[in-house]
Amino acid sequence: MTKRIALIAGGSGIIGRALLHELSQASGWQVRGLSRSPIDGAETITVDLRDERATADALQAAADTTHLFYAAYAAQPDLAAEVLVNGPMLENVLRGLQRAGAPVERVVLYQGGKVYGVHLGQVRAPFYEDETPRHLGPNFYYTHEETLRRHAESAGFGWSILRPDVVVGDVVGYPMNIALVIGVYAAISKATGTALRFPGPDEVYNGTFAQVTDAHLLGRASLWAASAEAARNQAFNYVHEPFRWCRVFARVANALDMELGPPMPMSLARHMTFQGEIWGDLVRAYGLRQTPYEQLVGWPFGDFVFNTRFDMISDMTKIRRAGFNETIDSAEAIVNAIGRLRAHKVLP
Repeated sequence: MTKRIALIAGGSGIIGRALLHELSQASGWQVRGLSRSPIDGAETITVDLRDERATADALQAAADTTHLFYAAYAAQPDLAAEVLVNGPMLENVLRGLQRAGAPVERVVLYQGGKVYGVHLGQVRAPFYEDETPRHLGPNFYYTHEETLRRHAESAGFGWSILRPDVVVGDVVGYPMNIALVIGVYAAISKATGTALRFPGPDEVYNGTFAQVTDAHLLGRASLWAASAEAARNQAFNYVHEPFRWCRVFARVANALDMELGPPMPMSLARHMTFQGEIWGDLVRAYGLRQTPYEQLVGWPFGDFVFNTRFDMISDMTKIRRAGFNETIDSAEAIVNAIGRLRAHKVLP
């Protein structure tokens, strides 16, 4: 078997770290991360992808890359800035690999629910890859897809797009990790003798459907997308079966030996800023990793997820018919991720 050389852009993020793990366990793969800072336990090319010249120079060390997995993202304050910053980053990587003479065979790109416009308001569910029309931009996912298609056509490589939603992982310092949002919120609630209460409205807790994607299963879906002929030049939703938050919070409360209370709508972004001292006490009492409280959790992301008043359901027919069928119970994915965060001394 010819060895495949993977380059993971955004290797330190919630998708990238899980993908590094899955690829390192797969036979026939050599893996490198591409990140602004070194990644523990992984060969890393360090560079700021916003710098075109620096990226081109750094990618000379990746001239043997056969497969690019692009999960890099630089958070910005608004949608227009997301395009202005994130759009050129993918362009810089693809141009840099081309200048290095890398024999790229396939690029796997990651998108999310924003591709369907869920960040703008209610979108009719389920979401279909080939039927849901684009909304009026700016949307950096659209810029990325257009860039990818243009380079693939000129260079002759194949591409695949995976569309997860609310990725569940065990990475610290990434603001959109819902397992960490729930885990820290639950730990502080338990420390203060408070029942675990859903911090959104009852209509969301008991009514609307939500969805998540386990980061490690997304890594395995990525391996499939990078090699399956049925995945070539196609976009696929990849989520697990829809659920209601009442079921997930019941499972979390049981796993953490907590009382489950009724929903208590609140702004996490406002209310949880007052809990830093309690978290500091937990860090000292349990010997947790020293992560600054203000950098630990993206509370605004939790507010968005827990206040989405319409069903979030991505249709999974296309990827299943194409040949990838691995899934997990959504509550189990969240509970497992919280368990790994506890084992890694991130949560008490």
